[in-house]
Amino acid sequence: MEAAAPLIHKVSPLPVPPFLLNEHLYDVLAEAPPLDSATTQPLCTAKSSQYSSYADWPPPASWTFARKRPTGERLPQTIAHRGYKAKHPENTMGAFQGAVKAGAHAIETDIHLTKDDVVVLSHDATLKRCFGKDEKIINCTYDYVAQQRTLAVPHEPMPRLLDLLQFLASPGLEDTWLLLDIKLDNDADNVMRLIAKTISEIPPSPHKPWNQRIVLGCWAAKFLPLCAKYLPGFAITHIGFSLSYARQFLAVPNVSFNMLQRTLISPYFGARFLQDAKAKGRPVFDWTVNEESMMKWSISKGLDGVITDDPKKFLEVCDDWERGKRKIVIVWNQWVSILWIQLMVVVFGSIFWWKYGGKQGKKRRIEKGQESMAFLSRKEGGTQ
Repeated sequence: MEAAAPLIHKVSPLPVPPFLLNEHLYDVLAEAPPLDSATTQPLCTAKSSQYSSYADWPPPASWTFARKRPTGERLPQTIAHRGYKAKHPENTMGAFQGAVKAGAHAIETDIHLTKDDVVVLSHDATLKRCFGKDEKIINCTYDYVAQQRTLAVPHEPMPRLLDLLQFLASPGLEDTWLLLDIKLDNDADNVMRLIAKTISEIPPSPHKPWNQRIVLGCWAAKFLPLCAKYLPGFAITHIGFSLSYARQFLAVPNVSFNMLQRTLISPYFGARFLQDAKAKGRPVFDWTVNEESMMKWSISKGLDGVITDDPKKFLEVCDDWERGKRKIVIVWNQWVSILWIQLMVVVFGSIFWWKYGGKQGKKRRIEKGQESMAFLSRKEGGTQ
């Protein structure tokens, strides 16, 4: 798909979201066995987790649900996308500090690994877009990465997860929580092990342990047993754009949802998904919401969190909402964008299932997903 990207962009009347052309994303999703309502076995083993069955898993994190405002109405929490991205270079300490200062309830950031196994915060797998170096982070040592500066002023370095946790452990920030978007570019077991190791190195606030402040964002089902293995008791959210793929996670307790907003706006499928998620008591967030009308849409649907580049703007929209300014105006070009992205999700989703849904796809999942299959076995009374 990546090879076909230039042609697709040329014939497409609207921009195609980059994630839909990411061949690696489809490969990783294909490696994971499907989850469905028949799933009964826990996503962990007796050796690796304190939980022996789904019933023992902790409930969805109460601190991620919509918060009650002074008026008594519950409105979505403000989640700063890569920090205060609208005003600072993304995924930098300046952006994270700016988000807290603006009043964000939570910070969303992205996880990658360096060559020497340091957990760093970057959306991209390479240094090119933000730092001007055409190199993969996984091929660079942290010492090298730390010397680079963002192209955007004020030219900041790439932080480690360690640096962000040290900041969040500061007195007075106990109520600020963290959503980790765990990127698929690194070895799944290694990245989860190193995230757990990093978290263990920073003492949390005496008032709130890290498992009450950190949500593990997972794109693929293969990460679920690793969350249970390395970070039992931590909240998990599925990050995605496919409602059909996301539905599988409704069978797994403790999993919330962080979905592309423009797929949730679908009149039937999006509304039905939100209804079913709420019926199961699952928090639902949407990404990435920067337009006022789209922010109001998220509020009107009772979402629990809105991921935005501009936390200050979203908080102001929430204030306006409480003052009665609730009119939602979605203009024609926004509807075109919404429908186009939904079409692209359907088209590329169909290609994905066609590619991996036949005998070759089944063989690929069996060969490359054996470990996850052991955790996600549907056979009752199987090895735990």
